[in-house]
Amino acid sequence: MAVLAYSLGKREINHYFTIKNAKLISLALVVVLLVSHTVSRYYGGSDSCEWLLSRGRYLGENVWQPYGCMMHKYKSTEAKSCLAGKRVAFLGDSRIRQLFYSFIKILDPERREDGNKHEDISFEDPGSSVNVDFLWHPEANNSMKERLVSWTQETSPKPDVVVLAAAAWSIKLHSGSSEALQQYRANLTAMAAHLEQLAQHGEVYWVLQDPVNEEALSDSRKMITNQQLELYNEAAVEVLKPGPADGGSRVKLLAATRQAAMATIAQSDDGLHLPESTRSVGAAVLMNSVCNKLLKPIDGSCCQTSPPPNRLQKLSACCFFFSALVFLLLHLLGSSHHRRPVPPDVESLEEKKPATAAVPPGPKAAFQALCRMGVIMAYFYLCDRADVFMKEQKFYSHSTFFIPLIYILILGFFYSENSKETKLLNREQTDEWKGWMQLVILIYHISGASVFLPVYMHVRVLVAAYLFQTGYGHFSFFWLKGDFSLYRVCQVLFRLNFLVLVLCVVMDRPYQFYYFVPLVTFWFFIIYGTLVVWPQILQKKANSGGVWYMGVLVKFLGLLLFICFFAFSQSFFESIFSAWPFSKLFERNGSVREWWFRWKLDRFAVIHGMLFAFIYLVLQKRQVLSESKGEALFSTRISSLLLLLSVVSVITYSIWASSCKNKTECNEMHPYISVVQILSFVLIRNIPGYVRSVYSSFFAWFGKISLELFICQYHIWLAADTKGILVLIPGIPSLNILVSTFIFVCVAHEISLITNDLAQVIIPKDSMALLKRLAAMGVLSLVALLLTRGGQPTPGT
Repeated sequence: MAVLAYSLGKREINHYFTIKNAKLISLALVVVLLVSHTVSRYYGGSDSCEWLLSRGRYLGENVWQPYGCMMHKYKSTEAKSCLAGKRVAFLGDSRIRQLFYSFIKILDPERREDGNKHEDISFEDPGSSVNVDFLWHPEANNSMKERLVSWTQETSPKPDVVVLAAAAWSIKLHSGSSEALQQYRANLTAMAAHLEQLAQHGEVYWVLQDPVNEEALSDSRKMITNQQLELYNEAAVEVLKPGPADGGSRVKLLAATRQAAMATIAQSDDGLHLPESTRSVGAAVLMNSVCNKLLKPIDGSCCQTSPPPNRLQKLSACCFFFSALVFLLLHLLGSSHHRRPVPPDVESLEEKKPATAAVPPGPKAAFQALCRMGVIMAYFYLCDRADVFMKEQKFYSHSTFFIPLIYILILGFFYSENSKETKLLNREQTDEWKGWMQLVILIYHISGASVFLPVYMHVRVLVAAYLFQTGYGHFSFFWLKGDFSLYRVCQVLFRLNFLVLVLCVVMDRPYQFYYFVPLVTFWFFIIYGTLVVWPQILQKKANSGGVWYMGVLVKFLGLLLFICFFAFSQSFFESIFSAWPFSKLFERNGSVREWWFRWKLDRFAVIHGMLFAFIYLVLQKRQVLSESKGEALFSTRISSLLLLLSVVSVITYSIWASSCKNKTECNEMHPYISVVQILSFVLIRNIPGYVRSVYSSFFAWFGKISLELFICQYHIWLAADTKGILVLIPGIPSLNILVSTFIFVCVAHEISLITNDLAQVIIPKDSMALLKRLAAMGVLSLVALLLTRGGQPTPGT
């Protein structure tokens, strides 16, 4: 009865919630969200600098998240570069002095609070000519006003940044009297004009008063209550932030530290002065406000505006718009409809023929696909290159990683089904494998789990497993099919690279930025070259004599020596791939060091997959394996021994990964250890017949679009080129993740179909037609480069 209910439940879900309906819902959500964010920014303010200074919340205990934007964590060198030759002045009481010290600790982490309490303090960095001064002015009175007046004189050197505040001393000295508050308001009014004048030259920040812990205050400070501080804050806001009708104000109010202090003031030693972690929030907010617009860090979206599109981006927009016009024209002319063929897997042995393969898609299908792609690329651009949607930084906690992981595992088991075939690593099983690995990697990325070393090392094995499948799939195809044609090569390269190449243009990023696609493309060429080079040894030839098997092993040995030779010297490797034209593909920010790191990390995974495929296909051909339904792969004794060794290997690896001290040490061992873990998983998954006979259709569905999921996450699920998280629904993180994930998955699936449609049109089977199209694409690429020559590169390219 339970099984029947389970089956009916799945059918009911699949009947009403189809992928077509899901995409329509996601499209409607995008339109609604785009309109709401546009309206909100137009009427509610779109200044991320104001968000940075005014609102935020804690992620965990010590990580501050501004509302709607990302804060960059400035290093000493970056801060000195930003403030080189500038003068920064802090005016106020002891709490401003604390903020001063936290600020200069960003410039000089070794600096200690060694100045006297009630006097001026200076800091100067000789190398960058940065001057930061603290000027003791505990009250907003004539003394502070005279200091401001002296700076407004034409011949007087003016500070580039002024940070000031005062109130606690006025409350203390006058016992919180209303007359003192009126005098405070009058003094601020008198200083406002001078602050405005200074703000025309540089930046002026008035820090709103932080709360106090009234219970911890000494008797001499008992009159400094939160109610009094609020009255003084209201006076400051009233005087220094006039409404739009009054022309506004250039003086910026810093209220974020006040919000941060509300959550941490209980940790104060004396009830008045803030704990160091809270002071660091104020210093980081100031540094981001001052420097983000100058240094433009990719993970610091606060106080930044998006750069205008470059020539190539404008050209791509024109191409998509032209495609839409042509499609509309063909549609009006009544061009015939076409049925979309099912996309084959570029690494599958079963390159399935679509039902309508005899009638290839016409030009209308191509322009329709380009039109859909244009709409999707517009969404990509709005998410990660325009000031429409918000972005927030990542924050790792065990719950943010492991709870979603448990959810997807439960869903995966819920959708378990019987396999159509029970061969080792059959199509359904490899799709399932790709699917659950990709989902784990997505959770790993959005949760920021790379900071937790055990999770990082396990995910490194998953990436190696993808490359293992690359070696296994391509070797198996070439060994069995013997198809080394240009058509096959172009089909694989197009399906792997189409989305990435479009994103390189639309998002203005180098090819190496999407590192996994260059990696699998490189290894495809290596696999192809190894097998196509004389003598071509395939299954048909190998069956005629055992000597041919030795020839294959010699090729494997040659490939292994090639890998070890390149891995032996980093300088030699970099000299090869830094040469033109390789440099255009493998450099990032003018260096191939990241390509070296990515290549070296999993350098044995592909040859491992190829060797495994070779051994498996030979054993299968010789009928050594038992692959019938329900049967163990080997004899009972051998199967039990291999399973035991595999389980012990997996457990041992997890213990080692948990005890590893640092990433560098772990990564050095990874290429050798990951090979064993992948083999262990394959044996555990395939030796028992009952395990090999079932698969998860849930994971397999995601596995079919795993490449698109991996690439799309960069810009429409994550944000700021994976440094942050895209915020479609601010203020409700859980709902935001659900909605953005739903749209993200629908987009990835649609791009997979678009890639298939275009592959059918752009890569014809006729060799002469294919050569002509390749030549045409080469000419178009050259024209695009000539048109964009001389354009200014944007940051990050």
